[in-house]
Amino acid sequence: MASENCLVANDWICGEYLRNYRQELTDATVQHIWITAVSVAIGLLVAFPLALIARRWRVLAGPVLAVTTILYTVPSLAMFALLLPVYGVSPSLVVTGLVLYSLTILVRNILAGLDAVPPDVREAARAMGYGPLRLLLTVELPLALPAVMAGLRIATVSTVALTTVGAIIDYGGLGNLLLKAIGSNFKAQVLAASVLCVVIAVIADVALLGVQWLLTPWTHRGRGKALRTAEVVEAEKVATA
Repeated sequence: MASENCLVANDWICGEYLRNYRQELTDATVQHIWITAVSVAIGLLVAFPLALIARRWRVLAGPVLAVTTILYTVPSLAMFALLLPVYGVSPSLVVTGLVLYSLTILVRNILAGLDAVPPDVREAARAMGYGPLRLLLTVELPLALPAVMAGLRIATVSTVALTTVGAIIDYGGLGNLLLKAIGSNFKAQVLAASVLCVVIAVIADVALLGVQWLLTPWTHRGRGKALRTAEVVEAEKVATA
């Protein structure tokens, strides 16, 4: 009987709320995941060429990192207000804001990962006839993956939290429920939406950690002190022959 009246009593933990509002929670969770996934994916697509430009022309590295850092410091409400004249009240407004916030983390980690590739590995690959594109895709990126994936994990967890701000235009996933619940002091809804945000962040982080584990087997198999692909090792043999 007590559990049936938890909605009336406005308890924090209420099974009746979960049963009655199951569809609303599901819809908000799906929207939250979709916004996060799209924002991080676009952020990665934008950050990668920016990091390559910063590495290729070192004079641009400082400005690129400075601009992305400044964007990250802009308050979310101000960011959305600045983007409003361009996108209007639309999902693109939220996604664009989240993409801009993700850039400072992604660009820095991609650049750091590429810079950490040992110079002798690059030279060995070039000696074997690797062109710039092949060198990047088959040598540098695999070795930079731990740093890139670390940045991707941080950016994803951060985006899960920032997505809730989209509730100001009614496109914030679980943030929509949080905003309504806080305004009406609906405790069960505040707790449920908050817990779901945490669960999404944890699952996303663990999933990306699993992807990193699969893509970087050399980091957990103890196969050598240097992070080198089989092709590069062979290239070094040819170069020193």
